[in-house]
Amino acid sequence: MRQFLSTIALAGCAAGTAMAADDVMVVFDGSNSMWGQIDGTAKIEIARRSMESLMGDWVEGTNLGLIAYGHRREGDCTDIETIIPPGPADRAAFIERIGAITPRGKTPLTAAVEEAARQLLYRDNPATVVLISDGIESCQRDPCALAEELERSGVDFTAHVIGFGLAGEEEQAAIACIADRTGGRFIAAGNAGELGDALGAVSAEVAAADEAEPEPELAPVARMPVPVTAPESVTAGANFDVGWAEILDEADIVTIVPIQAEESEVGNHLRVRGDVSGALRAPADTGLYEVRYVRHQGRTVAGRQTVEVTPAEAQVTAPETAIAGSSFDVSWTGAIHPADFVTVVPAGADEGTVEDHVRVRDNESDSLRAPADPGLYEVRYVLEEGRRTLASTPIEVTEPQVQVTATDTVRAGDEIEISWSGDVPHPGDYITIVPLGAAEGEVQDHDRVGSETSTTLRAPAETGVYEVRYVLGNGRRTLASATVEVVGATATLDTGGSLTAPETAAPGEEVQVSWTSSSASDRQRVALARRDQADFVWIDAKPAANAPPLAFVMPDAPGLYEFRLLDLTGPQVLSRATIEVR
Repeated sequence: MRQFLSTIALAGCAAGTAMAADDVMVVFDGSNSMWGQIDGTAKIEIARRSMESLMGDWVEGTNLGLIAYGHRREGDCTDIETIIPPGPADRAAFIERIGAITPRGKTPLTAAVEEAARQLLYRDNPATVVLISDGIESCQRDPCALAEELERSGVDFTAHVIGFGLAGEEEQAAIACIADRTGGRFIAAGNAGELGDALGAVSAEVAAADEAEPEPELAPVARMPVPVTAPESVTAGANFDVGWAEILDEADIVTIVPIQAEESEVGNHLRVRGDVSGALRAPADTGLYEVRYVRHQGRTVAGRQTVEVTPAEAQVTAPETAIAGSSFDVSWTGAIHPADFVTVVPAGADEGTVEDHVRVRDNESDSLRAPADPGLYEVRYVLEEGRRTLASTPIEVTEPQVQVTATDTVRAGDEIEISWSGDVPHPGDYITIVPLGAAEGEVQDHDRVGSETSTTLRAPAETGVYEVRYVLGNGRRTLASATVEVVGATATLDTGGSLTAPETAAPGEEVQVSWTSSSASDRQRVALARRDQADFVWIDAKPAANAPPLAFVMPDAPGLYEFRLLDLTGPQVLSRATIEVR
């Protein structure tokens, strides 16, 4: 078996971690943050060029795959694509596919690494993942917990992580754990040179390893008795301590399997390395098992201890109802393992179904996001081991009652005043403006609702009829909408009055303005203002009680200005007319 990635190091670093693997999956960051720049160059461009260094000396016959995430859709945590399934390396095709990745969305790196491991059949074969990311997980997954699971349940799983342009030590630590917990190597590359050096070292090692002499076959190793210690009984899915009296080889493993399993079978396990104790996770199924010390060479059992796995019990509580898309509190007791989770799924969903969820960790409560669609659901406490439901409680998701209002008519490019009220489900919901009849889920210019009840959006440049929509952040479902007509940028706008003024004027020119009003009063004004000034701020204003027309001297500075018929009682803008000084 070829030696792959026996050194991943930056220039000047000492020799790194050796490992053997025929199957390798590169997981590439295509999230929107890859448009960020380092020394004036977008990170995506730096990464593309550096990947050419990685592929420069690939040897024929190496099985290589490519997964990218966040490159097709905005705000979608399921945007993970297998671009090249594992197979013989094709340098030209690999570089071409990397070059076609356009950063767009979020950073579901945990799920991407998990998918890479699955495609490499990591439970049955040695598997290696190389993750290249410029950011941390943004989709509510725990990469450190996943790394522990992959190391525990894989035959020989290793992940190497290159953090490119990360913000600091905290961000580095958030993804370095993937490498640390799988026996891999983490490298922080801060610029184009460092990234190229790291990936170039990988390429050189692959080429050099292919030229090495094949390893001679080793004679079978005789069994050697190794005393193994473990509790008499353990709870299904829980961690428990095990020990072994000696180390025959640091690559040996300690595993837990059914008592009548074949000697070569491997279940949840850990590497001996240089330790004489550690922790295993009990299987999900109850029954009689063995903790075994298994030789790496020949997969022979050198020690064993019987363990009974007993049932796990937990309880979960949640409110009887929740508004669609809102956050609601959940709590639990009897937590078995920190990686267990609480999730909300449709009532009667298949065992193992996971939707919005939280890990229990060391907590006893947290919050979940209600699904977008009303109906009957279940909140479940799920054992991470085996994805088995230990407890559940029903919850009804109800339809929110939301109203949204917006300015009826607005000029192209002007701001639209928007407000909303009712059962605002979540601060992550948003207000957007789209063409009338646009597809559900379409998002253009938008703003998150946060804790506010109003906002402004910029009207589109093209005239027509549009919709201002209140959209549920979870599921992108429209809850309420209001129509807005967008008229020309210099169109006259009338609501209870009208103005007549020239369309253009010279700097300093005196112009005449006339008007009519459906309810004249001494609180009305004809005002001259810059187009970008607030409605009730002006350069000059005259009482509308005076008989029209009124004379105004135009400013000396060229640009767009506006005459406004104002009613200060409301206050209200009754009419607008644009004039250009040129």
